[in-house]
Amino acid sequence: MSLFLKIFLWFWLATASVIAALTLVTWTTQTEPLVRQWQANAQEATVLQVGTAVQIYEAEGKKGLDEYLERLQDSERRLSVGIFKENGEQISGEKFSTDIENVFKKALESETVEFDRSSAHTLTAKKATLKTGETIVLIRQWERPRIPGFFSQPWTQILRILAVILTAGLVCFALAKYLTAPIVKLRRATQKFAGGDLQTRVSEKVGKGRDELSRLARDFDEMAERIESLVSLEKRLTQDISHELRSPLARLNVALELARSKSNAETKPLIERIETESQRLNEMISRLLILSKLETGSENFEKRDVNLTRLIEQVAADADFEARAKGKKVEILQADEIKIFGSESLIRSAVENVLRNAVRYTKEITAVEVSLKKKNGEAVILIRDYGDGVPEAELEKLFRPFYRVQTARERKSGGIGLGLAIAERAINAHHGTIAAKNMGNGLAVEIKLPARAARQ
Repeated sequence: MSLFLKIFLWFWLATASVIAALTLVTWTTQTEPLVRQWQANAQEATVLQVGTAVQIYEAEGKKGLDEYLERLQDSERRLSVGIFKENGEQISGEKFSTDIENVFKKALESETVEFDRSSAHTLTAKKATLKTGETIVLIRQWERPRIPGFFSQPWTQILRILAVILTAGLVCFALAKYLTAPIVKLRRATQKFAGGDLQTRVSEKVGKGRDELSRLARDFDEMAERIESLVSLEKRLTQDISHELRSPLARLNVALELARSKSNAETKPLIERIETESQRLNEMISRLLILSKLETGSENFEKRDVNLTRLIEQVAADADFEARAKGKKVEILQADEIKIFGSESLIRSAVENVLRNAVRYTKEITAVEVSLKKKNGEAVILIRDYGDGVPEAELEKLFRPFYRVQTARERKSGGIGLGLAIAERAINAHHGTIAAKNMGNGLAVEIKLPARAARQ
């Protein structure tokens, strides 16, 4: 899971949890006290009103009681109010639409205000005694207490909570995006830098703030600048050394020729050995110069239309001639007609290096297989040997300069670890790719070049 997704989900979960907790606390701490407060007010009002009704009834009779109950009904939010005798006869007030028998009986047997919530509306009842000794009961019908709208209707409540959570999700998304954007830019810069673009810098994209990520971006730029300087120095040093070695090597070859003219049977093997090592050294210097030019781009190679099919056939024929002397061979399985635009010498060098490497390690009485296909606008060259392959952990290191999978075997075979490195740089110069993979009983190297760039 990405860092962005982790931050976003954790922020959203935390926000949703806070919303749920606040909703629960508000529901439990606000609605219950509200109901209890309403009940206390209703109880107090019922006691007060029944006392007032008794006084008016005794002083003004039924007419005064009717007027009082009418004023009560108009001034307060209630549906019905009435005064009843002990036998159930209504003295004054409106008729009730709900059954009042239950609360009426409870009021006659109690000295406090009685409540009845069994119907759609709440009923309160309180008895009182007149001076004549007659008992009367005041019954009032109330609307239920109105809970705040956020808690009153379940579906409305759910929709509002969801709206709050979604809004919080959008805010968390923006916040997570803001926090991870510099990290994403750093990661892309790291990938470009690892891919060979040593001029990659990121501090300007991240910003010149004072937070940790901005400082990390500046540290990355400083590191990149130092590495670029070191790599450039190393390439320049390699190139300078290669050039400087050419002069003493040339003098060595002249001295070798003079020594050959004066050699005898005893010194001849030594001179031949010196000549062999001199040729190897010359080859190494030549390859180092080629590699240096490819890496630094110090030389503009001539590009033109290249018949890749014919080039593959020629290189395969030369490699087959060398392979048959070792009990091996090179076979072309498929060769589609493909033309590309590029440097013929570079492409030839790349294919030759890969093919000779395959011939070197394929087992005796086996054939190195070569195929050229056109696929999705690309020229795909596949070269496969039937050797021992390469450990999976070392596949990506094959194209490093001077890298050897098995040092002893490489030296015995005469390799110096530059062939595949040169091949990779040559293919990259044509905006292509090269990769190696194990095939179970051998190694396959796949080269892809943009065939669509060919000039027809």
